[in-house]
Amino acid sequence: MTRAETVAAGEPSTKTTRVLLGFADAFAAIESAWSLADAGHEVFAFARRGTSPPIAASRRVRVVPVTAPEDDAAACVADIVNVAHRLGATVLLPLDDLAVWVADRTGLLVAGATGKAADFALDKRLQVAAAEDAGFAVPQRTSAGPWIVKAALAAVEHDNKLIRPGGRSAATEADVAAITEDLAGPVLVQELLAGTGEGVFGFATPDGVRAWSGHRRVRMTDPRGSASSACRSISVDEDLRKKTELLLASVGWRGMFMLELLRDAAGTPWFMEVNGRPWGSMALAVRRGFDYPAWAVQQALDPAFVPEAPDPEPPHIVCRHLGRELIHLAAVMRGPMKDHPGPWPKRAATLAALRPTRADRWYNLRRGERRVFWRDTWSTLKVQAARMSSKRRAS
Repeated sequence: MTRAETVAAGEPSTKTTRVLLGFADAFAAIESAWSLADAGHEVFAFARRGTSPPIAASRRVRVVPVTAPEDDAAACVADIVNVAHRLGATVLLPLDDLAVWVADRTGLLVAGATGKAADFALDKRLQVAAAEDAGFAVPQRTSAGPWIVKAALAAVEHDNKLIRPGGRSAATEADVAAITEDLAGPVLVQELLAGTGEGVFGFATPDGVRAWSGHRRVRMTDPRGSASSACRSISVDEDLRKKTELLLASVGWRGMFMLELLRDAAGTPWFMEVNGRPWGSMALAVRRGFDYPAWAVQQALDPAFVPEAPDPEPPHIVCRHLGRELIHLAAVMRGPMKDHPGPWPKRAATLAALRPTRADRWYNLRRGERRVFWRDTWSTLKVQAARMSSKRRAS
């Protein structure tokens, strides 16, 4: 039996609130759970039955098993409801898109999007329309490729099984048709842009957005394009704040949010999507005192709650993920693949950039929880090795 399938009964906690969050393997799970624990909450994380994610090594979080939504979506919803009632969890915090879909169907008190807000969080077509109305630059489908073809829905139910369809680049109309057929449900076809990823974070209240912060991508795990392996905090300029306020007000959004942008060489920030739940660089925000997960729970308990952002704004920092940085290094040392048209990072420059410094902050690392950090690193490398092995077998 894995640790994920063992939860001690124990006596009722003296802490303020029992919070159930998940899925436990979400990239923001560890930092979000620690944000809640630091705020005095007792934290439980639900994981797919039979798995034991890195957060299971934390001394401050207990992991409970549920049916994987990819196997049986209805059973997953029922399991989470039963777990919440059994543990006496007051609030449910969804950590990823599948969890947003599931949480919206539990009837529990959710620290996040439900109803129409959940529809908005999971439907990129609604997000794109709101972004255009707010004045954001939004990639369109140009007459000539390349394009990015991505699923319009972040979570799709098919035969009581939940899937999270992705997207791929397309060079021809035939590619677009083939990818559209492969993806579940409706798609968005947009011009494939180059640029640097940025994020705008904040907390929406009835009186406007509070606690603005943001990030800029420093490196990608895969130099050809992927999630960040390192990011830097940045301030949010006034123009982006105004457009973001308009976008969120138009849909009545409340609570934490992250707008994903791509800034091109000309300096234009292109709208990509809205994350209506904790996002990948949560470590960066929490390290600077922006406790969005804890604030989300507090708002669920008290709708009139308004967070107090750090004042003055804390110094900017860089946050790195060790497992992803090692994967980045391996990719650079291996050299560019045939499908990479652009310049490849130089090996000497990469080695210099990846050299650890005292100023570095690391994802999922804190005193007393080093087992989580090393387990997360090993898990990241193990998953990458499995992907590479699968690609080699396919070829």
